[in-house]
Amino acid sequence: MPLSQPEEAYTYEDYLNFPEDTRAEIVNGEIYLMSSPSLRHQEICGELYRQLANFLEGKKCRVFLAPLAVRLFAQKKDTPREVDTVVEPDISVVCDKNKITSEGLIGAPDMTIEVISPSSRRYDRMTKFQLYQLAGVREYWIVDPLGEWAQVFLRSENGQLTLVEDYGKEDIAKVNILPGCFIDLGKVFAGRE
Repeated sequence: MPLSQPEEAYTYEDYLNFPEDTRAEIVNGEIYLMSSPSLRHQEICGELYRQLANFLEGKKCRVFLAPLAVRLFAQKKDTPREVDTVVEPDISVVCDKNKITSEGLIGAPDMTIEVISPSSRRYDRMTKFQLYQLAGVREYWIVDPLGEWAQVFLRSENGQLTLVEDYGKEDIAKVNILPGCFIDLGKVFAGRE
């Protein structure tokens, strides 16, 4: 079933009615269709998720893997028609259980990770960066499978996401919002298509 253009801007209500196999995000009422991730993308996401999930076992924070609807600026009282921004970060870490619903997340995750691809590079580095900054995400990682690097941005006191570290393919990366959590990027980038 093709996507039909609403009379006004797209909302979360439209998102809920997209065909099940549709990969899309809505930003300020505008739809962004996404291509299916590559095998390499999935391997990297899977290993990042595995390491985070292992660390978080038995702790209050939880980690989620895409696809998961994240209504960055929504409040619990908002109707689906009132929500005009819905994203699907590759990985989300949430420490406030009140943000977790059966439909996804309401509000900003504490941490998001985007594994970029050639088709999403600009979108993840600009559009999503700005969204995560405005929403109050505390830590944002951009992971590049081709260059085999990760950049870590932290929310500063003035509310800006600021680059704090560039990691290479063999580095051990610190997760700043989770004291004692480190990600072995050697394992993250070990698989090859």
